[in-house]
Amino acid sequence: MGERKGTNLYYPPDYDPRVGGLNKFLGTHALRERARKLHMGILIVRFEMPYNIWCDGCGNHIGMGVRYNAEKKKIGMYYSTPLYQFRMKCHLCDNHFEIKTDPANLDYVIVSGAKRQENRWDPKENEQVVPETKEVSCRLYDDAMYKLEHGIEDKKIAKSKDSSLESAIALNNATWKDDYSSNCALRSAFRTRKNELQKKQSLDQVLLKKSGLNIDLVNEHEDDIRLAKLLMHKRDTKKNGHNPLKRLITIVRSRDKLKHSSHYVLSNNTKNQTDQTHKLPKLTQQEPSSSKTTTSTLSTSLVSYDSSDTDNDS
Repeated sequence: MGERKGTNLYYPPDYDPRVGGLNKFLGTHALRERARKLHMGILIVRFEMPYNIWCDGCGNHIGMGVRYNAEKKKIGMYYSTPLYQFRMKCHLCDNHFEIKTDPANLDYVIVSGAKRQENRWDPKENEQVVPETKEVSCRLYDDAMYKLEHGIEDKKIAKSKDSSLESAIALNNATWKDDYSSNCALRSAFRTRKNELQKKQSLDQVLLKKSGLNIDLVNEHEDDIRLAKLLMHKRDTKKNGHNPLKRLITIVRSRDKLKHSSHYVLSNNTKNQTDQTHKLPKLTQQEPSSSKTTTSTLSTSLVSYDSSDTDNDS
């Protein structure tokens, strides 16, 4: 690659091969702007953030994997391994933070300008490969008995994990052995979820159209529902507590209206009853007839209207 770049570059007419390469003839470096601080022992490299951090300048979160143009310099040695330090500027503010390598713990350490988001764990708990310390490595190399014991411990751990692996395989076979049933269950769950999402989307569109907004509605959370109910309850109690006298007057008036309406109904009922009694004609009992009349005529003529009263009324 270097030869191809050299042969394809433009060589000026006054170029002298005895001077050296084209960069030396032009007084430039092959890394161009990345080597502008090379005389200070600093090289500009592309640095990728190894973990999540918080910037001390602006307080913003910077995620793992964000890349920066960093100044790389050598600050020391750990046995035969060089220690490097990287200095870079935050892309959200004017703050600079520095990070250095830690080959003893296979990690990076923040020197200044930021703080690490603590989400570390013990690799042994997650069954990850843990690098051996220098003392253990030396004992494994020199002590054959210690190496044998170390290998026996590894075999015990692997044997204990066989049962869990077999149970996981058996569970997987029991769940996904019948392809048709599994496919039907997945499609049914997908169809139900799809209908719920369509219903929610239609309700959101109705709400946005009614309110005249053009925003994206977030999903409703149980905490939001609980907080809204609490706020509505406080508002109702506050509204009722501001006017206790008005509420008391309303209660008294409603009771008076109820009492007046019941009294009015009772008076109307009594008046109607008296009117009906006045309208009915007077009834008189007839004297017993002679013995010549039959029992049937006697029974029917026991009560008769008073004809004299009716004649006087007419």
